[in-house]
Amino acid sequence: MQLLELTPAEIDFLTPPAAAAGCLQARLTRKLAATLTARLRLPVQAVAQPADALADAPAIPGWQPDATLATLWLTRRLGGQHAMGAIPFVPPSLIHTLDATLAECWLDVAATATPPPAMAWHITADFTRATLAVQLPHHPLDMTRWAREVIRHG
Repeated sequence: MQLLELTPAEIDFLTPPAAAAGCLQARLTRKLAATLTARLRLPVQAVAQPADALADAPAIPGWQPDATLATLWLTRRLGGQHAMGAIPFVPPSLIHTLDATLAECWLDVAATATPPPAMAWHITADFTRATLAVQLPHHPLDMTRWAREVIRHG
């Protein structure tokens, strides 16, 4: 029995997409907005921005939320309505939530992705404007190992 040659449409369908860093960032942007909207109980928009990478890649993802986002998180999670002032620390629950969100997105695209060195977003919620950035390990294997640990212990 002789096999027929695949058509270009069939080849396109069977060829996995080459995931660029933008694929991960686009997926993570949508997931961050949805997660923050649910956790903060108010509409949140996340817009991807260019990010500066550190010279030395971290061993695990390192989140850098600004004081405005940390204050909004703590205020809303404790039942407050309006964030005022700025807190001098980042609540661990915010980092755990961001880690879980990144881990889920990474495991969705890990087979074809190479992590970008860094990603950043402008976060808008109500009348609050904040920034969020993350530095990532350079090696996909390190990211996958980290993501599995986060999901396993989350």
